[in-house]
Amino acid sequence: MSKTIMIVDDSSSIRQLVKISLKGDGYEVIEACDGKDALSKMDGKKIHLIISDVNMPNMDGITFVKEAKKLPAYKFTPIIMLTTESQQSKIQEGQAAGAKAWVVKPFQPQQMLAAVSKLILP
Repeated sequence: MSKTIMIVDDSSSIRQLVKISLKGDGYEVIEACDGKDALSKMDGKKIHLIISDVNMPNMDGITFVKEAKKLPAYKFTPIIMLTTESQQSKIQEGQAAGAKAWVVKPFQPQQMLAAVSKLILP
């Protein structure tokens, strides 16, 4: 059975790019346009990994990570931040919230897929 990854980004072109890479590697993909949208789609279905942007309207990525970690079904779901932010302070804030990896845009699909395969839940 294929594994499901949620991609949370307000840029539809980034979501497309990530989705194409992930589907090419055999993953199922759920898309969300911001943290609020993502939380509304986290309704108990198994999500093996989440890839989230940091800067988004309605609910930013760091707040989303904190909220996602409060949900019992997703407490241990690994989260990769995919963002243009590269300051150490932001990265530390993300890690403190529960993000497991930080990939800076523009990214190489291979680099992202390597992070995914390392972190994805069995």
